Amino acid sequence: MTPDPKTKLAELLNSLGFEASIEDGEFEGNAMLNIVTDDSGRLIGRKGQTLAALQFVLNRILYKEDDHAQKITLDVGGYRTLARDELVKKAVAAADKVRRWGDVIELEPMNAFDRRIVHRALKDDPDVETHSIEVEASELKVIQLRPKSS
Repeated sequence: MTPDPKTKLAELLNSLGFEASIEDGEFEGNAMLNIVTDDSGRLIGRKGQTLAALQFVLNRILYKEDDHAQKITLDVGGYRTLARDELVKKAVAAADKVRRWGDVIELEPMNAFDRRIVHRALKDDPDVETHSIEVEASELKVIQLRPKSS
């Protein structure tokens, strides 16, 4: 039987000592659960690290119970939406610089979730291509933007 992501998340949050309600939603075309709590800062963590870890743990639990379980994106108080909009704005500005000067631009190191957002935001750009490059001694990668070769 397929596990209910909302129930699993509620159990996980309860075991961690958080009082919260959970709302269904959508993010980047995927299922999303939005956590509504008075303690959003602790759930988001520094640069979203706690939220990312919680999302990872929830998806591992769901996958362990059903290896066809749909991946779930977690959000707290609209944090992901705001962070995505800022990331897209930064990526578009960098692409404009690549177009204007023809230089290679490297964005800061990011996790896979954020890199996917940047790659998606610029995938249809006719003048700029994106590449993820490993950062030594880290699970993070940088994204290089460069002019498309003809």
